[in-house]
Amino acid sequence: MPAADGNRPSTRCRLLDAAESLLLARDIDEVSIRAINAAAGMNPAAVHYHFGSKDALIGALLERRLAPLWHDGLTRLTTRHRAGDTPTVGELVDVVLTPLGELTRTEHGRLQLRLLARVVLARRDVGFTSGWFGLRPWAALLRGAVPGLGGADAEHRLRLAFDLVLHTLSAPGPAEPPTRDDFRSLRAFTVAGLSAPQR
Repeated sequence: MPAADGNRPSTRCRLLDAAESLLLARDIDEVSIRAINAAAGMNPAAVHYHFGSKDALIGALLERRLAPLWHDGLTRLTTRHRAGDTPTVGELVDVVLTPLGELTRTEHGRLQLRLLARVVLARRDVGFTSGWFGLRPWAALLRGAVPGLGGADAEHRLRLAFDLVLHTLSAPGPAEPPTRDDFRSLRAFTVAGLSAPQR
């Protein structure tokens, strides 16, 4: 974790850590900027000064925790695609689903997954800057894997697929993570939906 003076975390990191603790325990709309600033031991303007808004802070928090999970896989598939070796729809789904599956194995991971789902399923604009959080790189890969699929259709399918995956994996329920059979079924359903021939 970056530190401002070698010993204390930076102001941004303190705000992100405080926000994470609050947001993983409560609904987004129940957590105020004032509460985040207070939990971080900051003045009332700190979130606005460092992030601009609560939503931008949430975007930065999710990117800090989750973007690294998909970075290498997406980079690998994109590099292959640019070199003329088009990844399959199954490979594309695995790059998304495998890290999400890992999150379901710990309580903290499940809480992060629920926060991501609340943001994505509500179509909340939190100013994501990481490529993984936008549809464009995924749509390019999907169009390569499904001949004749247009850009708008690719993005629509991906939105539906991400919604399905996040809704399924983030649903409150037993503390036990989904079984292998659960993941196999979710993967098969998602691959089939993304791969369907163009009408």
